[in-house]
Amino acid sequence: MTGYQPRPIDTTALGELRATDDAGRPCAPYRETGTGAPLRCCLRGSEPGELIALVSYAPLRRWAAATGASPGAYDEQGPVFIHAEACAGPDPERAGYPFSRPGALRAVRRYDARGHIVGGRLLGIPAEEAKGFDAALDEAFADPEVALTHVRAVEYGCFHFEVRRP
Repeated sequence: MTGYQPRPIDTTALGELRATDDAGRPCAPYRETGTGAPLRCCLRGSEPGELIALVSYAPLRRWAAATGASPGAYDEQGPVFIHAEACAGPDPERAGYPFSRPGALRAVRRYDARGHIVGGRLLGIPAEEAKGFDAALDEAFADPEVALTHVRAVEYGCFHFEVRRP
């Protein structure tokens, strides 16, 4: 059980990314041959044979466009894996935070209503993964300025998921 709701990339954005990504490049689907590419559409690891794509995604830019925020220089884009075709999204029966494993490092970045970074935290995922994420997110949302957080992989810097103020 998690105390917060990890958000996948929304379906409208996914439809757009499956045509042209946020860097203006066409989507280039391929068949997965390994396992575990973190799919941001359904918040799970990929499986062999699935049709996936690596696209450039600008999560803060898309949130800002929907809310009227102006992130300025804090806007950034980076690589994310998605299914190359529409999928069912996250499994509602799946508990826990996605792409989590004890010992992995995550950055929990905090953004205000303007889309500006107002802090962050390095999270070394503990054995009790949900408790570690919940504590980091409790800390983030204890600041009334924080509107949303992005959880990112430290080793690659890529966006994993978003959590908005409850």
